[in-house]
This record gives sequence, C-alpha cells and structure tokens, in this order.
Amino acid sequence: MYSILGLVISLLLVFRTNTAYDRWWEGRRHWGSLVNCSRNLAIKLKCILNVNEYFIFKELIPAYSLSLKHHLQGVVVHPHPNQQAELILNSIHLKYKKGLISESQLLILNLEWQQFTEICGSCERIKNTPIPFSYSAFVKKFLFFYTMLMPFAYVGNLHYFVVPLMVFIFYVLASIEIIAEEIENPFGIDENDLPLNQLCKEIKVSIEDIFENDIDKSRIEEEGKYDILEH
Repeated sequence: MYSILGLVISLLLVFRTNTAYDRWWEGRRHWGSLVNCSRNLAIKLKCILNVNEYFIFKELIPAYSLSLKHHLQGVVVHPHPNQQAELILNSIHLKYKKGLISESQLLILNLEWQQFTEICGSCERIKNTPIPFSYSAFVKKFLFFYTMLMPFAYVGNLHYFVVPLMVFIFYVLASIEIIAEEIENPFGIDENDLPLNQLCKEIKVSIEDIFENDIDKSRIEEEGKYDILEH
C-alpha cells in the first residue's frame, strides 16, 4: 500500500513540475519573440526613414520592453506597456501623415507593432492565471503525511536506518515542490526566474546597434547590390 502511495505522489510531483516548467518556458518564448520583434521593427523603420526621422525609435522600442518588465513585476510607478505601444504607433502614424511612410509600408509596420501587444497579453495570462492553490496545498499535505508515515512502513526492515532515509526522501520530494514554486511565476525577481533585466539590456543594445551603425551604401552601389537593398 505504501509503494502505491509512492507512485501516486511521484505522478503528482511530475505533473506539478512539468506544469510549472511549461509556464516558465512559455514566458521565455514570448520574451524571445519580443527581442526578435523589436529588432525587426527597428530594421524596417531604418530602411524606410532617414536618420532624422527614425532616431526617436531608438528610445521608444527599448522603452517598451522595460515597461513590460516592470508591469509583469508589479512596479506601478512606470508607464504601462500599452502607453509605450501607443507612443510607438502614434510616432509611426505621424510619419505616415507627413508622407514619409506609404500605405503599404504602414501595413507592414503595423503588423510588426501588433505583436508587441500580443506578447504583453500572453505574458499577462501567465502571470494572472497561477496554478490553483488547492492543488499546490494538496501536494504539500500529501507529501508531509507520506514522509511522516514512512517509519511505520519500513521500520521492520530498516530499523533505525529508516530515520536518515526519511530525512533524505523528504529533502528530495520537498526540493522538487520548491523548484516548481520557484519557476511557476517566471516574471519575478528570484534567481530562478527569467533574466528580464538581461533581456531588456539585449534589446536596448540590439536597437542601438541597428540605428547607429550605417551601411556603406556607396560601396554597395559600386558592387551593383544597392538596388537590391532599396527593394
């Protein structure tokens, strides 16, 4: 009977850990998409606009990732990601009204910008839909009673050695539960959470590199390849 209970608690812990890790990995995928979307939007804006017109996006695009990080971590003194996304879209439409962006280019940029808010919504879903407390509480109770009953199940075979065995098994099972709790909310500030500061810095460095490093167009023209870049 005790062996069957061990199988049950193993299945519960496996499901608990896998569910928590899926949340952590999904959060990482969304932030990886944010890195790519930020780079793509910056590259397209640079190709469409001249240096005096696209320079404002050097600050606006990285500011979105920073506001999303603060929003997910519960910092309320910073602008909401929707406000930052609105600033980006307003700036793009301002260039369109000035005739610097065509309708087809506006459509392309809008599709790229739209992914920002979709990523924000997906991250909010992960944060605002935690694993049910009743399930987590049940696993903890089951783990406690399973460990406390272990001496009665094995004392006849192991005698006093059942005590260190009980301590070791409780340490292993409790550690698995703690790991699941650590990673089920991937947007916190704990050591095992996603490195949001590093990802925001990566976005900022990438955007600065895109906007500040100009292509040597004269050399490309000499090689007969500039017409490809223009299209």
